[in-house]
Amino acid sequence: QVQLVESGGGLVQAGGSLRLSCAASGRSFGSSIFGSYRVAWFRQAPGTEREFVAAVSWNGGMTYYADSVKGRFTISRDNAKNTVYLQMNSLKPEDTAVYYCAASRLGSVRETNNYDYWGQGTQVTVSS
Repeated sequence: QVQLVESGGGLVQAGGSLRLSCAASGRSFGSSIFGSYRVAWFRQAPGTEREFVAAVSWNGGMTYYADSVKGRFTISRDNAKNTVYLQMNSLKPEDTAVYYCAASRLGSVRETNNYDYWGQGTQVTVSS
């Protein structure tokens, strides 16, 4: 079984920062296998569809961002720790959502249908 567990969410004032973590575990998901997966962050606010936030390639060499977070968020990974991070700076109230991490090997990084594994999500709330 493969598990992705997000952490680091919380309540922060506008302009503040948070760092989310996504830790992968599972008998068949050792560091060498995790390193073959692209990992992304998505978010979903109440009443909206899940939307792409950021993604990182298997070795961290390529990163992708939604226009709404470009310049404010940074995605990175540590394959030795089976962990992906999302550093979020200059947070805005419109960033409020449940944030999910997901892993995939193929297809467009921005499409939810291409992801094989999902975490349960962590709530991020930004107050104005």
